[in-house]
Amino acid sequence: MMEAQMNAPIGKVRAMNPKIFGLWLFIISITMIFISLSSAYIVKQAEGNWRIFEFPDLFKVTSLIIVLSSVSMHWSYIAAKRNNLLQIRLGLVVTAILGAAFMIGQFVAWNELVSIDVNFSGGNPAESFVYVFTGLHVAHLIGGVIFLAVMLKASFSYKVHSKSLTKIEMCTTYWHFLGGLWLYLYLFLVLNN
Repeated sequence: MMEAQMNAPIGKVRAMNPKIFGLWLFIISITMIFISLSSAYIVKQAEGNWRIFEFPDLFKVTSLIIVLSSVSMHWSYIAAKRNNLLQIRLGLVVTAILGAAFMIGQFVAWNELVSIDVNFSGGNPAESFVYVFTGLHVAHLIGGVIFLAVMLKASFSYKVHSKSLTKIEMCTTYWHFLGGLWLYLYLFLVLNN
């Protein structure tokens, strides 16, 4: 009797899905990259010889676009919990379109920077950092749009529903992370310019 009590589980152990755990490790590694870049920015700025310039107003527009895309992504996730295939697909398509609009906006903003002689290799680290921050974010956003396309395909194969939420939950988490990351980067750059 005593032996049976000793071998009984003390509490229910809650295990995390390995795919979700992998995603969180990926998000943490991306966060560490941007924290390192932020630190390098501050250190380099403290050395002096820092060019001050106006950021394109388009960065404000792309900030609004990324927030709206996060809303549409979350709407798609809620629709998956309710087994509403039409809303899942619509939410994923709207999110992908907004993601593409964000990237196009970033390219146009880069052209605006070039037009005021702010270049990646312009000789001043302030210029280079803007391109590194925004370019690295766009690279991760491209991965997010690919993930959205995979989820959209899965929704047409009826693989996204209330009994199969892991992948859309991962997509939603990653997309929200990208939105939050952009807002951090934009505020960081504006406040430290």
